[in-house]
Amino acid sequence: MRVLVTGGAGYIGSHTAKALARAGYEPVVLDDFSAGHRWAVRWGPLVEGSLDSPDLISKAIRDYEVAAVVHFAASLLVGESMTQPQKYFWNNGVNTLRLLAAMLAAGVKHIVFSSSAAVYGMPEVVPIPEDHILHPINPYGETKVMMERALHWYGVAYGMRFAALRYFNAAGADREGDLGEDHHPETHLVPLVIQAALGQRPFVEVYGTDYPTPDGTAIRDYIHVTDLAEAHVLALRYLVDGGESVAMNLGTGKGYSVREVVAAVARSNGGRTPPFRDAPRRAGDPPSLVAAPGRASQLLGWRPEQSDLDNIVRTAWNWHAHHKPT
Repeated sequence: MRVLVTGGAGYIGSHTAKALARAGYEPVVLDDFSAGHRWAVRWGPLVEGSLDSPDLISKAIRDYEVAAVVHFAASLLVGESMTQPQKYFWNNGVNTLRLLAAMLAAGVKHIVFSSSAAVYGMPEVVPIPEDHILHPINPYGETKVMMERALHWYGVAYGMRFAALRYFNAAGADREGDLGEDHHPETHLVPLVIQAALGQRPFVEVYGTDYPTPDGTAIRDYIHVTDLAEAHVLALRYLVDGGESVAMNLGTGKGYSVREVVAAVARSNGGRTPPFRDAPRRAGDPPSLVAAPGRASQLLGWRPEQSDLDNIVRTAWNWHAHHKPT
């Protein structure tokens, strides 16, 4: 069974392509390399190009006889979305609708959609359940809500079935060292702290030290990227086996503070604390974002087995220590 993986040269997309191949699927990667990397496409054919081109999407689906789609391709920087909302509504919204149109024309009715915890905005309840009100506070989160709602109505009208996977904080790297995190610019905490420890940046900034948390720094739910990839495989299998459309959280149910992440990197670095600098809070950052991940466990049988913080940091450290940024 061939699966079109849009954005399959990116961080989570490439890990998922590898997981799909291991599970017996053939991932067909569609990527324009605006954020992904050629070295990350190893487990199936590549279609180079953008979702801006409806003809390219249709040709890829037709030529490879694609039976399902896992959709990652999107712009994903929250801060940038505040200053360039047009880019986000176009790339994450219009281009997703183009993909759905090509799927419908070809009779492809199963899609695993890369959503985000950003759909919840400032949560009223932590851990955050899937039935929490969706109230995004930035255009990035808004585009994810829009597409989840579009998928719902495409299901009502056209029989399309979807699994919208709401990620919390993806982190870590492939155990075999084939893949890891290489963003430009890098905005994720774990690689930023590791880069500071490796001397690849002078320090890492700790945004906010006066939150109502045990150590005053923000708490996030970190999930190993390999666990995320496995969830996509299970979600695809669930849909193909007749499962109903669903939105679900992908998280561990346990949060770690920024200072706890710094301490974990120090443990991987022989006890040497990475250089850091305290800084004011960033606007819109909640004190705590932690998932209630029960639905993925119940429907998919999914368990985040690799998401212990020390394992996340250890695999990420091994990747960054041996990988030259591109």
